[in-house]
Amino acid sequence: MSHATGGATRADQLTPGARRILAVASELFYRRGIHAVGVDTIAAESGVTKRTLYDRFGSKDGLLVAYLETRDQRWRDLIAERLDAAKGDAARRVLVPFEVLPEWLGDSDRGCSFINAFAELPEPEHPGRQVIVAEKKWLRDLFHHELTAAGATDPDRLAVQLLSLHEGAIVSFAIVGETDAAATVHAAARALLAEAMR
Repeated sequence: MSHATGGATRADQLTPGARRILAVASELFYRRGIHAVGVDTIAAESGVTKRTLYDRFGSKDGLLVAYLETRDQRWRDLIAERLDAAKGDAARRVLVPFEVLPEWLGDSDRGCSFINAFAELPEPEHPGRQVIVAEKKWLRDLFHHELTAAGATDPDRLAVQLLSLHEGAIVSFAIVGETDAAATVHAAARALLAEAMR
């Protein structure tokens, strides 16, 4: 799924050189922060010229959007795969985003890349910020859809509660070092769902 990004494309549509630039930029943006990393550093560590970087992505913002979109797509693909595996099990489908958290958090020791980027992008109209907002709304809407399909009471309120639990687990894992955060919030989400299904 692509967002309006001013020219950014999915990683699988990029040339090998552009994929290398994107991989290097993604690691640098996540580890060091967006504003701390310039195109000179990205180009040098990618082994390309700045001109090549601009030819492939248009600007640093274009590269940033590609980074966020690629991570968003990986997350959505992982969720879609697990939802397919949970066909016919309405309660499990609601909890799929919690089920995949331990796997997802394995390479997320600096927390959520979207929350990190959101803190660095104060302008509401920034294309990167729009990708971030769309991703979080997508997850909330996914909870709502699956809760409704499962027959849960008050899916509006419960979707927000589940989203808050989910995001809180990522923050707790990264900042406080709560290694069992994913399991803890999964259990809490199951309890909330059980109550809503009575």
